[in-house]
Amino acid sequence: MGIEWMYKYTLAAVLLLFGVPVLAQEDLLDLLGEDVAVKSYAGASFKGTRVINGHSLENVAHGVLDFRISHRMGFVNGGIDDFFGLDQATIRLGLDYGITDRLMVGIGRSSYQKTVDGLLKFKLLRQCDAGCSMPLTLSLVASTSITTLRTEQLPWYGEDREDYLTHRLSYNFQAVIGRKFSEGISLQITPGVVHRNLVATEAEHNDLINVGVAGRVKVNKRVAITGEYFYVLPDQGPRGPFHNSVAVGVDIETGGHVFQLQFTNSTGMFERAFITETTGDFFDGDIHFGFNISRVFTVYDPKAKARRKALEGAG
Repeated sequence: MGIEWMYKYTLAAVLLLFGVPVLAQEDLLDLLGEDVAVKSYAGASFKGTRVINGHSLENVAHGVLDFRISHRMGFVNGGIDDFFGLDQATIRLGLDYGITDRLMVGIGRSSYQKTVDGLLKFKLLRQCDAGCSMPLTLSLVASTSITTLRTEQLPWYGEDREDYLTHRLSYNFQAVIGRKFSEGISLQITPGVVHRNLVATEAEHNDLINVGVAGRVKVNKRVAITGEYFYVLPDQGPRGPFHNSVAVGVDIETGGHVFQLQFTNSTGMFERAFITETTGDFFDGDIHFGFNISRVFTVYDPKAKARRKALEGAG
């Protein structure tokens, strides 16, 4: 009897300590159902934060610094005298940093009109793969630029105009709306407005409303075809020779680098330049060959901090 009594109570204690909590946990998970599903967001809709000239759906991750070199040759139809554009070049150097996974800041310097630009980009909505039902991504972009050219070199200045700092400023506001439809296809639309503090004539609008469309088709794990087009709504004032921005390119990923090779009729690589000041006719051969090189660096790793805390707690 003594042995049987000890066996029964030992078994009861084991069930109480281990069996009951396990059963209770399983029942709790069953009751919670979908509420315990882990949220998963769509990523890598584009290889970088830019499609070609314009912004993509993507941000750099929290704590990551993206150093970007953007380069444009001259027009390829310049012929052998300009070595098909290689004798001329426009360049932009940029730094983008992820304050969080949803908020990105950036700054850049362009040789085009010696311009400095800055930006804020925030993911208001994120497309869900699991755990929620959001079908698309919505990012808001606000940027500004200021040219540092001498007054006589500025295209919109007359001899009788005062040179104020505010005259050199422009602003851009955009909503980037899109979806990653599959591992191979991503599409987006980008309505926006560019405001220029000073324009050449009274007939020209300070605000230019525009709509961009862009897409990416993945060829294989490391190569994708991209394209974008920015349409400026008509009847917004004379701007001299002007064409909408067109660009097509190829993205190549090699480890921590992303190479973007492209053909575009736009010289500048910030919003005021490529949306409102593109003079080349893409279909008449006014095409720049160019490239973007992106290299990312992890400045701060929030997950490493969480791992350290977990290890300290376990110890």
